[in-house]
Formats: sequence, structure tokens, C-alpha cells
Amino acid sequence: MRHVQRPQAPQQPPRYDQDQGYGQNQGYDQGQGYNPNFTQAQGSGYDSGYSSGQVYGGQQGGGPQGGGAQGGGRGNVPPPYTPQGPGRPAPDWRKRAKIGSIVLVVGVLAWGIGTYAWASSQMRNEVDLSKVIERPSEGDCTTYLIVGSDSREGMSAEDKKKLHTGSAAGKRTDSMMILAACSSGNTMVSLPRDSWVSIPSFVGSESGKQYPARGGSKLNAAYAMDGPELLVRTVEFNTGLRIDHYAEIGFAGFANIVDALGGVDLNIEKGFKDKKSGADFAAGEQTLNGEQALAFVRTRYAFAQSDLQRTKNQQKFLSALANQAATPGTILNPFALYPTLGAGLDTLIVDKDMSLYDLGKMFFAMKGINSGDGKSMNMPLSGGAPQNSLKWDMPKVKQLVEQIRNDEKVTVESDR
Repeated sequence: MRHVQRPQAPQQPPRYDQDQGYGQNQGYDQGQGYNPNFTQAQGSGYDSGYSSGQVYGGQQGGGPQGGGAQGGGRGNVPPPYTPQGPGRPAPDWRKRAKIGSIVLVVGVLAWGIGTYAWASSQMRNEVDLSKVIERPSEGDCTTYLIVGSDSREGMSAEDKKKLHTGSAAGKRTDSMMILAACSSGNTMVSLPRDSWVSIPSFVGSESGKQYPARGGSKLNAAYAMDGPELLVRTVEFNTGLRIDHYAEIGFAGFANIVDALGGVDLNIEKGFKDKKSGADFAAGEQTLNGEQALAFVRTRYAFAQSDLQRTKNQQKFLSALANQAATPGTILNPFALYPTLGAGLDTLIVDKDMSLYDLGKMFFAMKGINSGDGKSMNMPLSGGAPQNSLKWDMPKVKQLVEQIRNDEKVTVESDR
């Protein structure tokens, strides 16, 4: 008998029953997923002609994605993504560390540049050294004239009482010293305010008029006559040493800087008291706050050689102050750096050419003296002079100046 092939019926998609889902008579096995071998012939007597025995998603074979039975669902559905799945590349920690380092460096640079710009804007560049006439030639060292004035600018009546400053109007020089920053070693030379010097001819810093020489007078009179410019002119005229930079701070700024640092540690060798300055110190190691520090550097009546001992105390304290301020713990810590800069920069008066970098060099030079890299001394003296003033030993002064100018190790000694 001739074989008659039945025509193939088109494959029908499984019908969805809202109550049952895909029914078994529609080719869907609830246990195994969709079964293409389940035919209408099985359910209704119709033979589809498929007899391969493969079940997509079953144990015998995988779909195109290789899911197989492990897929756990319909035949060709890929396995669910898992973080630990095969094929995921391992994190490149070296690359991440490199990127993190770059971000850190950029952040530090941005912070440093921002801090420098802010601090520079706070500086008071008010002293114009270009107005100083007949200046000596430049030397090999960088020289600073550091002045402590009795300015009460910004102080309330309560502050004046607390700091024992009095209420005198205007301002005068309370301390003066030359700081020479040299490669051969740093030197700090105090200039007693009672030094007897010649006040030379000068051009008024405000009027622009030429004034004749005033002859002999105490050094602090120069500042009282025409401010910082005449003081620089007088120091240069009497020493022959060119002053590169000028820095001046008043009572309030000085005390505020000390307080911003949390006090300054100091060893006081011999205790002393002074009602006028408010000093009352016992001997030994101690931490001075702003009020105590100001009393320490201002006291003069508690000592026999009043002005000379005071200049020694001023040198000692400023070196200790710089030693504590110019440390990584202060410079790299914004919680310490910003209060310190904010407390002092707005009351610190400097020359027009002095940058924050120059100010930093000045502090580090002072720090070097405190650590033993240099020396501190009074200007060499030879005896008394008119009006209970102090006369400089000019041969020694000349030798001292030449050593500083030529960046040589200072060997000159002061007898007092």
C-alpha cells in the first residue's frame, strides 16, 4: 500500500488560560517548562511529527546559551547574574590606588594654593622701602628688621586693662632686632631702643619733603619722627647694613598669635615680678599664654640692666614662638594653621615687597636660632652715652656687619 504522508499542521503557540496559566494540553509542562514534544496528537490525537525526544530546558540538552537544567526555567533563558559569576574581571587595585593618589595630590595642591592666596590677601604690605634714600649695597644674606610696637590698634578698654598696656595714643617701638638669614648660620641682633645713634637726613614718607639730619638721639626716636621708613634709614645709616624686609607687630597681634598656638613653652631660668607689665613668673618650664607672653617680653623694671635683659628675653621668646609655629603640626593642620594666620596677619605690618614666602623664611630662620643653628646677641656696646642711653662699640659693629654682608660665620661677641 502506498504510504500517504499527512500534512504538517502549523505549530500553535501555547494558549494562556487565566485560571490555569499555560495548560498541559497546550504544550507547557509546569514542572519542566515549555516542551515542544508535547503535541496536539498527544492531547487530541494529532501527531506533529516531532519525535526527537529533546526537551528544551531539560536534562538532555542546553539551549543556545548553555543553560540546561541548571538554568532552572525556560529552555533558552540565561542564568541570573551574580556578582561572583564566572567571567567577571578582578578589580584592578593598582589602577584604583593610582587614581586615588592623583586625587589626593590634586586636593592637597588645591588646599595649599587656596591657603597661600588667602593668607597673602591678609598681609598688610604698607611699608614702602623705596622711599628710603642713600641705601647701602645688598649683601649675601637676607636681612629683616623685626619691630615690636606698642600699638593698641583694635584693643578694647578691657583688653588694655587685661594686658597692662595703658592707653597711650599713637605707637612707639617697644623692641627692635635685625635677623640675618645666611647659609653660614642665622644671626639675631637686638638693637636696644635706648641706643644712641645719629638720625640722618631723610625724605618724609607722607610729605615727600627733604629733612636735614637731626644729630644724636635715641634709636626709638626715629620711629616716632617718621615711622618705619625713617627707622630703616637710621639703622642702615648707623650700621652700613642694608635691610631687605621689614616686619612689625603690635601688642594685640602678638598676644593673639600666642593664644592661637595654644601657648608657647618656655624655660624661665630665674623668676621675676613686675607690676607695670603684669609679669609674675616662677623659675622653670612653663607654657605662657598671650597675656603672660606679652608681660614677659615687655618687662624691664625687674632687671638691673633693664633694656639689655629685656632684649635677651625678647630674643628667647621669639625663637621659641617660631620654633612652635614653624612645625608640620601647625603648617599642615588647617585647624591650627588658619587660626594662627588669622590671629597675626591682619595686625602684622610688612614692607610692600615682602611675600608670604619671605615671611615663612623669616620664621624658619628664627626657628633655626632656637635649635642652635645660629646665634643671638645684643648689639656690641662700649659704654654710656647722653640721656642714659647706650653707645655702640663701632669697631665691633663694623666687623659684625661685614661678616653678615659676606655670609661669613659670625664670631663677634657682645659683652652684655
